[in-house]
Formats: sequence, C-alpha cells, structure tokens
Amino acid sequence: MSHILSAVAWPYANGPRHIGHVAGFGVPSDVFSRYMRMRGEDVLMVSGTDEHGTPILVAAEEMGVTPQELADKNNRIIVEDLVALGLSYDLFTRTTTVNHEHVVQQMFEVCRDNGYMIVQDMAVAIDPETGNTLPDRYIEGTCPICGAAGARGDQCDNCGNQLDPKDLIDPISKVSGKTPEFRVTQHYFLDLPALADSLGTWLDSVEATGEWRPNVISFSKHLLEDVRPRAMSRDISWGIPVPGWEDQPNKRLYVWFDAVIGYLSASVEWARRRAAAGIGSAEDWRAWWNDPEALSYYFMGKDNIVFHSQIWPAELLAYNGEGDKGGHPGALGHLNLPTQVVASEFLTMEGKKFSSSKNVVIYVRDVLSRYQPDALRYFISIAGPENSDADFTWTEFVRRNNSELVAGWGNLVNRTAAMIAKNFGEIPAAATLEEIDQQLLDAVSGGFDTVGDLIAHHHQRAALAEIMRLVGEANTYVTRTEPFKLKAPEQRSRLATILGVLAQAVSDLNTMMCVFLPHSSNAIDRVLGGPGDIAPMPQLVEVTDLDNGAPYPIITGDYSHVRPWKSVPVVPGTPIAKPKPVFQKLDPSVVAEELERLGIQE
Repeated sequence: MSHILSAVAWPYANGPRHIGHVAGFGVPSDVFSRYMRMRGEDVLMVSGTDEHGTPILVAAEEMGVTPQELADKNNRIIVEDLVALGLSYDLFTRTTTVNHEHVVQQMFEVCRDNGYMIVQDMAVAIDPETGNTLPDRYIEGTCPICGAAGARGDQCDNCGNQLDPKDLIDPISKVSGKTPEFRVTQHYFLDLPALADSLGTWLDSVEATGEWRPNVISFSKHLLEDVRPRAMSRDISWGIPVPGWEDQPNKRLYVWFDAVIGYLSASVEWARRRAAAGIGSAEDWRAWWNDPEALSYYFMGKDNIVFHSQIWPAELLAYNGEGDKGGHPGALGHLNLPTQVVASEFLTMEGKKFSSSKNVVIYVRDVLSRYQPDALRYFISIAGPENSDADFTWTEFVRRNNSELVAGWGNLVNRTAAMIAKNFGEIPAAATLEEIDQQLLDAVSGGFDTVGDLIAHHHQRAALAEIMRLVGEANTYVTRTEPFKLKAPEQRSRLATILGVLAQAVSDLNTMMCVFLPHSSNAIDRVLGGPGDIAPMPQLVEVTDLDNGAPYPIITGDYSHVRPWKSVPVVPGTPIAKPKPVFQKLDPSVVAEELERLGIQE
C-alpha cells in the first residue's frame, strides 16, 4: 500500500466556479483518487478555497463588503457546488484559517533563514484612480519579448515567458483602464537563481520517468531558461502578514506564495481534525510529506503550471535547504517534491474562451440545477481537455448524454434488470456457460487491468472510452443471445444463464464506472439489489477553526469502505425489482434554450 497525495488546485474565491475550472482540477482528481482508493492505496485528497490577494480586495470594495465577507460567501458557494458534483475530498478547507497562516509563516521563516528569501527594491504598480496596489494579472499590455497584445503583468500566454509588469509596453490597469503608476518599495524575493540547478535536476529526474504529460514537462523546462528572483510579498492589507515585518501592516505575503502551501497546511489540518476526534495522531500528515516513498499528484489547468512546477518546488527546495546556499529543514521535516504535475488544457465554450464579464460562462451551480451531475462528469471525462484544448457545446452535451449514457449504458442496465425482474424476480444462478457467455465475462473482467492502468497514468478519456466499448460488447451480447425470445420452459435454464451473465457484466462495469459516475453508480447498485454505497460520497460539515478563528464549512468524508477494483461475484437470489431509468434523456430543445441564455444564435 502506497501513500498517495492527491493535491487539487485551489479555486480562487472571487466568485462561483464555472465548468472549465472543474474540468481542469475537479473531476480528473476525483476519478484518480477514487480509483487509487479502490486499488487499496492510502489516499489523501486535499484542497480549499484560495482567498487572499488583490482581486478579492478589489471585488469586495466594488461590492461594498469586506474581503472576508466576500470570501465567506464564495467559499460556501464553491463548497456546495463541489459536494454536489461528488468530489471526494478528505479535506477541502480555505486559506483564511489560522492553521494555514501558521504553516505558511513557518515555511517562509525557514526559507528566509536558509538564505532563499532576499530583500530587494521593486517597482509596485498603483492604480491612479483607486490608489490600490494592482496585482500583476490586473495589468495588461504588449509583451516585450514576443510583441503579443494582451500579455499580463506576470506572464505572456502567447510565448509562455514570465514577465514583470513594469516591462510591459503600454501597460494599463484592468480596473480603471488608466496607466498605472510605479513606486519603489522593498519586498522579499524567492531567490530562484540559487535554486535553479536543483530545480533542473529535479525536472530531469521526473522527465526520465516518462510519466509527465509532454506539454507540462516541456513548458516547465522552458521556464528555467530565464530564471530571476520572484517577489513573494506585496503592498496590500489583505493577506498573511510577513514574519519580521509586523510593524508594516500593509506588507503581506504574495497570494501565490501562500496558496501553494495550502496543500501542506490542509494535510496538517486534516490530521489535526482527526486527532481532535480521537482518530490517529496530529502528525499523521507526515506519511504523505516526509516519507520519500510517498507519491504526490497535483491536478490543475495549464495556466497554473508555472506555480506548481517551478514556484512550489522552489519553495520546497528552499525549505529543505537543497539549493546552492544549503540550509536545513524546519520542524515540518524534509518535504517531498511533486511526483507529477497533472495539468489539463483549456475547456472553451461554444468555441469561445470562458469569460464571466462577457457572459461566456456556464457556472457549475447552473448546470447542476438543471442536469444530472454525472451527465456533466461524463462529458468532462469523455470529451474534456486532457491533452489538448476541448470545446463544450450544448449540442455535444445533449448528444453524448442521450446516445451514450442513456441509449448505451443506461439501456444495458435497464433491460438487464427489467428482464431479471420479469422472469425471475431475483438474480438467477448461471448454469452451463457457452463460449459466447465466457467471452463477455472475460472481456469485462479483463477491463479492470486495462482501465485501471489508463487511469493510473492519467489517460482518463481512454479509460472511460474502454468502459463504454465494453458496454457496447454487453449490448451486442444481448442482441446475439436474444434472451427476450427464450420463453419456453425448456429454455429457462439458458435464460437464467444469460441473465446471470448480464447481471455480472453490469455489476463489474458499474464498479469500473463508479470512479467516473459515482451518483449513478450508487443508483445502479440499488437497481442490482445492493445498498447503493459503492461510491462513497463527500459531505459538507460545519466546523469551528482549530485555533479559535471563525467557523466555516469543509468538505470531508469517510472513504475507507470502498468496493475493491476487481470483479466481485453477484449473489444469486438477490431480489431485483422492476427498474426506473437511472439517466434522464434530454429533449433536443435544451440546446436552443441554453444558447438563448448565453445570447448565442443557434
């Protein structure tokens, strides 16, 4: 049994999340985590809402509320949406906890004391209209390297280079549209040049495994070509105070310095909460962070690669004292670097980039209010942006739901259960197997190895496609054996065998499917006479802060009792009632209705 950290990107709490977000970080991480638990691994899946930084401060001022009030509102919306989607977090928390602040400050102090946090002057961008500090991403201009328009102050999406806002050509504030003013103030910088050799060695080692997606490793290695110190503090009143600069209340740690540490602080909080409940030790998190044999997988969209393949590993190396300046780890111990950064590409919508301001957006909450959560999970898994950008269209959403989920998988489940209920009322015992029967059983049981290997190596589209291929084989088996024609008494034994084989095939396919479609898999388990708990579901729990901070909701769950990733024999004699359809067929008019909501001509 391995300890596997499933580190899921932290959604920013400046608003609700749209389906492009969960396509990148949410569903892929849940599929992987559910599979690894079923395989018998000890999984810790953590994340939370990222709540600091200027964007939230700016948005709160515009709404006339405090940053904490805005963060509280959006944290709850995001938590509710992710629970409804069925994402099986061991802990989904937030960055405004006292626990997180303490862990972040511990990390900073050791990185600083090891010599990797250096003080330098920096030109800070100020919006001349509001007087607020502008985050790098709130400044746009022409890239000084490739000449592309629309480059942000921290990075050019066209050429991939990291930028400094003062280097942009003709920069403007995205808040006011005015030219920002630059003032020189002192800040802490992460000394990336002193960590570059160690970063390069690490990237070489992970590239040698052949496990990383090619686009992620090539982009990550490209980042090392121009490494410079990176500012890790900001002039802002909303964020985690900088240790040693307590006399300067407007100096806070950069939101991206504290956000990536959330994977560690959430692990610490998870262990502390369990210990407070009398389960294990408050130090249990170390099995995922200090044990060199532990594995860690980071899930996100490709726009966050730089922070997870350069900034976060650099922080870890600095904390461990493994850069050019040496040093020693602090009380958190020697911390593991990522095993793999699993970055998805972008999901567009009807051919356009998601944009809340332009109403080119479909929020998770809106989709789940009108459609089954597994319909969305299915689309993301079978047609999402795994290795290349993908486009969400309502036409394709409806087509896949109706022709694949309903007419393919749902039809197999329904007619299998309906024939068993009508003819026997219980799962019949199979008698003598014919070659066609054994071929189907062998094909389906063989899928556990094929599908499992694909999921383990982050080829989830191919894994689900293989399950659906096996669904097709089972439907073909029904067509070829024609059990609905076996009505004579002397044919009853053969009918029992065919329906027993189908019950086993459906049960096994449902076991494989439950990592992708947990809601419907539980429903199908009930159709097959089971308790309907083969895919444990997350829960929203109201908690108090462990360190006397404000209360907040978390996502957690008990995932210790899962069906093993293998064929589990069905039990003859299990009662089967006439089933109701598990999946909802969508009327084609849905397409026009949804496009009208978006203001798009069909």
